[in-house]
Formats: sequence, structure tokens, C-alpha cells
Amino acid sequence: MPNSVLREQAGAVATITINRPAARNALTTETKVSLLSALRDCSDDPGIRAVILTGAGEAFSAGQDLREYADLAAAGAAPVQTVRDHYSPMVMTITGMAKPVIAALPGVAAGAGAALAFACDFRIAARRARFVMAFAQIGLTADSGSSWTLQRLTGAARAAELLMLAEPVSSDRALELGLVTSVVADEELPAAAAAFAARLAAGPTLAYAAIKESLLFAAGHGLHEALAKEADLQEQLGESKDHRAATQAFLRKEVPVYEGR
Repeated sequence: MPNSVLREQAGAVATITINRPAARNALTTETKVSLLSALRDCSDDPGIRAVILTGAGEAFSAGQDLREYADLAAAGAAPVQTVRDHYSPMVMTITGMAKPVIAALPGVAAGAGAALAFACDFRIAARRARFVMAFAQIGLTADSGSSWTLQRLTGAARAAELLMLAEPVSSDRALELGLVTSVVADEELPAAAAAFAARLAAGPTLAYAAIKESLLFAAGHGLHEALAKEADLQEQLGESKDHRAATQAFLRKEVPVYEGR
């Protein structure tokens, strides 16, 4: 049986692929455990400066594998425990990763699959991609961070509409709503995602990490605390080699080289 999650690396860019194309990359327990492990490995690896999260075939992820879910429920297990055990840790790993994460969306992203994409820093969608916040369709509430990420991307009223009505959203509509960064032709997605990730990997990754940290902090704090956090992070970055080198490169009208230190 092929691995349900693949990890590859090209230079400083790692690609994590959910690899169950026949099931539209639906997430079984084994897949979730492997995906969380791959995300954590990429987060901890100093040689990786940007991460692409994608799905094999023509889907990103249909979300929770409902066949396994039903089997667990029939056996008397508590399948909703997967939110605490798997989905929440995955979202925290993506959002807390000190490097940019790009979701490359070759097709449908539904339920928890869509929520994982929304937790990423950027989303590049193939034209055929679509999003379905399918939780309400099976009598469940939002999870995997979607109650938090969606309203920050689209506003509270639109987030409620997307979650309660659970209607499919096309890639073009997703771009209008601010759910995705860009939309490309289906066949162009792998190259577009790779180029975008390479651009980020060559950039000021210390600054990217601090920006992620400051945004996450500010989302749960007031202005006074956010200003103090910004000052703390700026003092740290002001002592970095990257900042000093970039300042000198600017003065010499050269392209800076960032080393992540």
C-alpha cells in the first residue's frame, strides 16, 4: 500500500502531499498521524525555508474520511476526538511554523481539508478547485480552526454564510472573497506553487516568521499588547545578520542574500 502522505524536498522547499487520490485525499487516522508528523518534521528542519502542502491527483482533500468515521462510531469509539488529537495540532503546527506554508489546491477542498488550506499563509488554486465547508451538512460545527480563519479572511457575516449554507465556492469566487491568493490554470499549478515557494525560501525567513508570530499574537490581544509585541520582535530582528546584510545591500543597490540568521 502506498504511503498516504509523501514528503519531498527540492533545495530549501519541502512539499507535503496527501496521497490518497482515489479517495479524493480523504483523511483517515493513519493519514492524519502521518500528515501531522510530516508538518512537524518540516517545522523543525532548519534546512527547509518554505513548505508546500498539496494533494495528489485532482483534489486537495475531501476532509475527514467518513467511511472510517462511521466505522469508528459503530464500534463505540468517539471519532470526534480526532479534532483534539489530529486537526487542532495540525492547524497549530501550520500557523506556528516559523516559515511560510503554501497550500497548492489542485481541486476540491472540503470540510477539514478546506480548513487546513485556510490555516496556511498562502493558497494557490487551480481553476477547477472549489471549496465546501461541509461540516453543517453532517450535523457538525466548524473545526480545524475554520471558525477562526474564515472570518479573518472574509469577515464574520460571510464566514457564517459559508459555514451554515455549506454551498460550493468556485476558485474565481474564492479569489473574490479573499480565500485564495491566486488562481492559475489547472496544469500550471505545480510550477506556480514551486516558483512561489522558491521566491519565499530565498526571502527574509526570519522576518516572515516574526510576521506570522505578530499576526497570530495580535489576533488575540489589544493594540497596546500588539505594539509591545511588535517592538520586542523588531528588537530581535534588528540584531540579526539578515537585517544588517539587507541594509548594506540596499545602500549598495544590491540584491540581499538572506541566510535566516
